[in-house]
Amino acid sequence: MKNPSRTAAVIDYIQSQILSRALLPDEKLPSIRQCAKMLEVSPSTVVEAYDRMVADGAVFARAGAGFYVSGPVAPLALGALSPHLEKTVDPLWVSRQSLDAEAQMLKPGCGWLPPDWMPQEAIRKALRGLARADAALLTDYGSTQGAESLRRGLSRQLLEAGVAAPPEQILLTASGTQAIDLICRFLLRRGDVVVVDDPCYFNFQALFKAHQVKVIGVPYTKNGPDIARFSEVLATHAPRLYLTNSAIHNPTGATMSPQVAHHVLMEAAAHGVVVIEDNIFSGFEPAQSARLAALGGFDRVISIGSFSKSLSAAFRCGYIATRADWIEPLLDLQVATNFGGPSPMAVELLNSVLGEGRYRKHMAALHSRLTRARFEVAAKLAPLGIQPWLMPRGGFYLWCALPLGVDSTEMAQRALQQGVVLAPGNVFSVAQSKSGFMRFNVSQMGPQRVYDVLAAVAADDGDG
Repeated sequence: MKNPSRTAAVIDYIQSQILSRALLPDEKLPSIRQCAKMLEVSPSTVVEAYDRMVADGAVFARAGAGFYVSGPVAPLALGALSPHLEKTVDPLWVSRQSLDAEAQMLKPGCGWLPPDWMPQEAIRKALRGLARADAALLTDYGSTQGAESLRRGLSRQLLEAGVAAPPEQILLTASGTQAIDLICRFLLRRGDVVVVDDPCYFNFQALFKAHQVKVIGVPYTKNGPDIARFSEVLATHAPRLYLTNSAIHNPTGATMSPQVAHHVLMEAAAHGVVVIEDNIFSGFEPAQSARLAALGGFDRVISIGSFSKSLSAAFRCGYIATRADWIEPLLDLQVATNFGGPSPMAVELLNSVLGEGRYRKHMAALHSRLTRARFEVAAKLAPLGIQPWLMPRGGFYLWCALPLGVDSTEMAQRALQQGVVLAPGNVFSVAQSKSGFMRFNVSQMGPQRVYDVLAAVAADDGDG
């Protein structure tokens, strides 16, 4: 007698392959023998599963040739591409919950600063200036490469970090996320391999899965990626890209050391890997650390960034700095997918705030305020048995180890019921190996209720 649960497991597997577009219409399914070996079931179980799917119309049989996928291409479902996680801690759910949270919700798991930490007066002044601007600025599309004035300003900022990027080698984008998306469209094809840090920003994983590439994580240390493992992965899997934060890593807050940066570049060059260096948190460093693009140039490195974390997420604008011959094809992709660059109003607002010198004063004040907040939050977490993995040089994240036996996923589930959004460790982990960690945003940790809820849910989880 067939085991119905094993038959269902085979059906679920084939359906997930179809949903994720790993199997396309008219593409042949694994043979009965291959599928049985892969899923560790009997051939008769696979026959039963395939027959049921034929009856349902999902697949069809060709006499003597095997089984094939039926019908049109299935809609892309990102959930089908990820390990099964409870919806309350799914990476995309964490983003949605933070973005859609009601005013009374507390968000120590979110990834941005509170409004009163941003330069509101400078933004309001810039908005008043926009009201007097030419009509074209208020109504037209953005130019294809983005305003030269802002690209010149970005070129000067990058040069201060040792990165020589003339304005013509900078492309403005609608956001930092769109910058990565354009690079993926340009360089990746379905089935390619990409490398990320483990842990890494969870939306990196989601975005790569949307491009239907294989994501491999490399353990991240306090000095950068584990070089031995990084070398092994590059030699074994021949990845196309490596995406990282070299300055103020998300979520750990670590900074890549110059020695590790040199090894990363050497290995990338040896194996033909392109490195995407996400600089979104570089402005939060008290002093510039080693930049991969400064050390290796644009032959192997692409720099990206935005101002959404430090200035305003309401006027989004990102950038790509890369080799000269890649700008035009990336520009064409931006026109095809976004019909031009970022909003002229967003660009003009950024130009206004950056050009008056207020931005530097704002960032200097943020450095001091965040330094105090990191130590204050760490002191308040200590009695709960929650300890920072390291104390970052800058930024607003603390990557913390929980008391032994406490699961961050279960904590997040319980905290949500009490109106607190947390960011548990495994949403950042490709290997799902960070259940004992939690990322905290120190700028969102002011209310005492955050600590009261943490104490309660940690105790509940420990008792469980």
